[in-house]
Amino acid sequence: MPVLSKDAPQYNFKVTKTAAPLRHSVTESIRNSIAAGIYKAGDRLTERDLCEMTGVSRTAVREALRQLESEGMIHVLPHRGPIVAGVTPEQAEGIYQVRMELEGLASELFAQRATPADHKALRKAFKKMKDSSTSTDSIVRLKAKNDFYDCLISGAYNEALGQTLSMLNSRIMVLRATSLQAPGRTVQSMEELSELVELLVARKDAEARKAAIKHVSNAAKVAIGILRAQFEEAAAE
Repeated sequence: MPVLSKDAPQYNFKVTKTAAPLRHSVTESIRNSIAAGIYKAGDRLTERDLCEMTGVSRTAVREALRQLESEGMIHVLPHRGPIVAGVTPEQAEGIYQVRMELEGLASELFAQRATPADHKALRKAFKKMKDSSTSTDSIVRLKAKNDFYDCLISGAYNEALGQTLSMLNSRIMVLRATSLQAPGRTVQSMEELSELVELLVARKDAEARKAAIKHVSNAAKVAIGILRAQFEEAAAE
């Protein structure tokens, strides 16, 4: 299992036994450990380490790994087992292109269909996300952002849209973490999403769609730039 320096944030990936399906909780825990950079692209995921990290059985870990493989977050290689999948700049560009369209549509539908209760939940999630934006714990930040998007998608009332975004969520999480590495991007992101929330609640569907696409486009430029720099650095070594 990767060893962090003493100055690195200390994360707890133990799975809490709740009413939710155990596989879902274990999958989320391993997914978060990858998004937080505990495991990086190319790192091998051993069942023993994952059992120790999550506090669950090998059976539960294996089920979670199968789910993450289906999401494209890990690859299973012959004689090596599961490893963390990398995201190339070209793959990231494709993901962001799809994300622009889907989140633009989600925002348009939310503006048209959301109830007052949905508006309240979205504002609450945005406040939580904004409050957590200065946290040094990347998991706290990512969870808050995921909660915000869950509210957005829920209020769009389109099951197929939600399912499609859910399948992309693992890689979107990694790319979000990548884009937020850039200085100033967190502040800019909060400003963009604040504008989006106001348009959503005001039911300005066309403008909300444009604002959502602009937000994803700005995140794409930052994340893809970071990935290209990383790939160039690796190629030069």
